[in-house]
Amino acid sequence: MTPADKLLGVAFAVLAAVGFSAKAILIKLAYLDSPDAITMLALRMGFSLPFFIGIAVWARRNQPEPLDAHDRMLVLALGLIGYYLSSFLDFLGLQYISAGLERLILFLYPTITVVLSGLVYKRPIGPRVVAAMLLCYLGIGLVFLHNAELNQEHIVLGSALVFGGTLSYSIYLVGAGHAIARIGTTRFTAYAMVVASVASFLQFAIMRPLSALRLPLHVYQLAVEMALFSTVLPVFLLSYAIRRIGSGSASLIGSIGPISTIYMAHVFLAESISLMQMVGSGLVLVGVIMVSVTANRATVG
Repeated sequence: MTPADKLLGVAFAVLAAVGFSAKAILIKLAYLDSPDAITMLALRMGFSLPFFIGIAVWARRNQPEPLDAHDRMLVLALGLIGYYLSSFLDFLGLQYISAGLERLILFLYPTITVVLSGLVYKRPIGPRVVAAMLLCYLGIGLVFLHNAELNQEHIVLGSALVFGGTLSYSIYLVGAGHAIARIGTTRFTAYAMVVASVASFLQFAIMRPLSALRLPLHVYQLAVEMALFSTVLPVFLLSYAIRRIGSGSASLIGSIGPISTIYMAHVFLAESISLMQMVGSGLVLVGVIMVSVTANRATVG
């Protein structure tokens, strides 16, 4: 691996983190024109679906053996839990809380994954991880208080919804390792995204009339940007980054995500930045990095 390859891997990891972080900004901008979470999720998945169908077809050509019944159930269950449900709860929560708080709550997923893995696989949780988790949730508390001082309505509801989405994604991560080992990363991701897209379309068809799609062109532009720059491209950029610098380094670089969201929210949404918010964000970042480093060492060991 040449230095240029490593530098390219770092650049891909940074771009992936910023792309994922921009999702909340694009959703909040779309909400200014009054579409709801069900409609926006359907639009996002609708514009993403052609890419993932193409990826699924390509992956099938490289791995022609069909999935057995067990693998199909894994794809269905994990696609619904990890991509559909987590995204839907996140979109709902963003109707009530700031983009900065949403990103920090989502960023807690490594702490939840550690707890779930400990429960499922009977792995002990050491004092270093416990201390890191306390830092994370203390930081979230400070950012929550910052937002509460701004008199945001339904902040508890919005935070609970986003946390539910984080929990859903963490459950997916715990279960996905087995599925990915059997099916392959690219193939599994593409199939799971197709499942999530179909679920989003069915939800829209059942709960909303077609007239809900009569939205300003600006909303469709934001949905396309969300599909391309905050869904499809970051997935591949992160994969390429992991291939060049490893999952541990890519994960640590991804820690810039919440900071980039807070900055973009300040620039594009006029969300305020306070000392309490920055201290809280710093505690969350330090805690998550501690958890990630400890998990990586345990994996290597």
